[in-house]
Amino acid sequence: MFLDQLATLLSVAVGAAGSYAATTLTERARWRRTKAERWDMKKFDVYAQYGNALKEQIWITQRTGAALGYAHVVDPLELTDGLRLLAEAEARRATRWESVLLVGDAATIAAARSWHEAIWTLELHVREQRQDAEGWTRDAQRVSQKRDDFYASARRDLGVTGPPPPSGNWPREWQQQDRTAG
Repeated sequence: MFLDQLATLLSVAVGAAGSYAATTLTERARWRRTKAERWDMKKFDVYAQYGNALKEQIWITQRTGAALGYAHVVDPLELTDGLRLLAEAEARRATRWESVLLVGDAATIAAARSWHEAIWTLELHVREQRQDAEGWTRDAQRVSQKRDDFYASARRDLGVTGPPPPSGNWPREWQQQDRTAG
């Protein structure tokens, strides 16, 4: 009788331990999955905000470049207004940069840095009021390539599958055709 009770007690103890272990492992896996999802969403937000901040700088640079006569850009913005807006946009970019440094992986941080440095190079045409149409086009094309590199890296870091979006090459093919035809 004692042995029967001992066997039953051991069966209950083993069952309880197994149940506890299974529940603990399941909860731990769920917690890790939830944590990874939260970080992925945070990274997505950080990368998107950073990309938008850089796009704002490009837009202001291009508009100010239009006032200086650079091709393939419209909606001219006077130099004094453009420089003021560029300073404000740079402050926003720098603030968002800190978040990229915090949550980004090394490859995406490097790609982000290359993109904003390429934008700074393009901005120099405006800041220094250069008259260098070929340099403007070359530097704008470099900005487009660095943008593509950033998004490819960010997509890899976020686990986005499938091919990347079409390239943002600038000037667009139709703009180049207009220039050679004119």
